[in-house]
Amino acid sequence: MARRRDQVLDAGIQVLGSEGARRLTYQAVDAAAGVPSGTTSNYFRNRTALIDGIVDHLQVLERRDWEGFAAAANPADAGELADTVTRFLVYAAGPERARTAARFALYLEAIARPELRPTLTRGRETVVDWGAEWLQRFGSPDPRRHCEILFDYMDGVAFHQLAFPVDGFDPGPGIRELLRGLLG
Repeated sequence: MARRRDQVLDAGIQVLGSEGARRLTYQAVDAAAGVPSGTTSNYFRNRTALIDGIVDHLQVLERRDWEGFAAAANPADAGELADTVTRFLVYAAGPERARTAARFALYLEAIARPELRPTLTRGRETVVDWGAEWLQRFGSPDPRRHCEILFDYMDGVAFHQLAFPVDGFDPGPGIRELLRGLLG
């Protein structure tokens, strides 16, 4: 049963991220999930419940991805940190572009539904904690604030790549320049 629910939520993320919030319907999610008509509505009684489920599921998936990147990376210096961040951005704007677009769509949804903000914020705070540790290790005088600046920049770069895709997307030079400025 949990597997089917996750299948529906994965499909909801794909629909939201590839077709936009207006196309997020029970029928679209059922079709994307390849499940019988009505399956999504069995798990989520209204659109609000579906969006809440997607928010929670997205946080789990993104946390898992970030933990994977963080565990595989043990940057020895700011250059290696820039490489790690670059790889993550290329992944987020490439293979996981629909998921990243879904996250941005949920940010917009949070404008009208402030109750989504705590969950979305909690996911970001976890990642900021990890990033701040790295920045502190490399000499940042204000690691938490610098990590927030870095992540704001990363969100902007990812958003721009999603909206205006560039072949050969390489955020590395900008990431390196930003880290040099933050770390002195």
